[in-house]
Amino acid sequence: MALFSRNLGIDLGTDRVRIAEGTQVLLDEPTLVAVAVAERRMVAAGEEAAEMEGRTPDVYEVIRPLQNGVVAYYELTEKLLNILLRKAGGTSWLFRPRAMVTVPHGVTSVERRAVHEAALQAGSREVFLIPGPLAAALGSDLPVGSPAGNMIVNIGSGTTQAAVVAMYGMVSAETLRRGGRALDEAIVTYVRRKYGLVIGQPTAEQVKIKIGAAVLLDEEMSTEVQGQDQVSSLPREITLTTSEVVEALQDPLREMVETVRLVMEKTPPELVADVIDRGVALSGGAVLLRGMDRLMTKELGVPAYLVDHPQYATVLGAARGLEILPVLRRHLVAI
Repeated sequence: MALFSRNLGIDLGTDRVRIAEGTQVLLDEPTLVAVAVAERRMVAAGEEAAEMEGRTPDVYEVIRPLQNGVVAYYELTEKLLNILLRKAGGTSWLFRPRAMVTVPHGVTSVERRAVHEAALQAGSREVFLIPGPLAAALGSDLPVGSPAGNMIVNIGSGTTQAAVVAMYGMVSAETLRRGGRALDEAIVTYVRRKYGLVIGQPTAEQVKIKIGAAVLLDEEMSTEVQGQDQVSSLPREITLTTSEVVEALQDPLREMVETVRLVMEKTPPELVADVIDRGVALSGGAVLLRGMDRLMTKELGVPAYLVDHPQYATVLGAARGLEILPVLRRHLVAI
């Protein structure tokens, strides 16, 4: 029966769960579940739960079962995975898939086991755990099997991970448990302090996508933002500009750059020379912020570039990991 099961890569992210097979992304849905509070029973998952976020009465609660890349609510994570695996066509009563699941570099043994057990209970026949940076490097088609150093920076919603990879393993790596959502929070804080206006994370994310940037741009953009006045509690509208968003994002961006710099400091000189020649590959949804490559290039003194389809690099790398399992096995995360 195992011969007919499928090999699935799963990127279990703070904001989104992505499932891939081979070079095809089968599913990309929010990491959200809706729960009936009284019975503590899950009533919706993924896109359905996202539609309920911020719009439900008190009898329902929309929960993010993963925080900063690790499992915060085990049972809800298991149920969410089960539903999404079925939606992706990855499980059946007879043939259960093998799964390669991404986890942040440096997770504890308890966090590792939580992910492993959740994926097994969700319907996988066999589960392997791969560090996020290694998966991102594989999915970005970096020559990770060579003895030369390849640097990957993967910035997701809940984590910033940087690593230098060679011979299918990570030579040096660091994880900052802050990512794209920290950028949203910085915008929320900035708007509240400067304008006395309270906005939610979804609004801040839309501002980031619409006019946000990591560095000042040649063309100034602006957008109207609606929120609740901090004093009167009445609705109010303001105009935000790109330069204001750049100012708001400086602190979390500085932390991300320092994480990457720390990895370079720990890397052997020979491999640093390779990184200087090859540049720094940027992956993860948060690197789509305008000017992120320019910021990294300026602060690190090394050319940085966005990989193709950066938001899908990690899940495609996890799927590819199963294809080269014999050579990759010794570099996977121990359970």
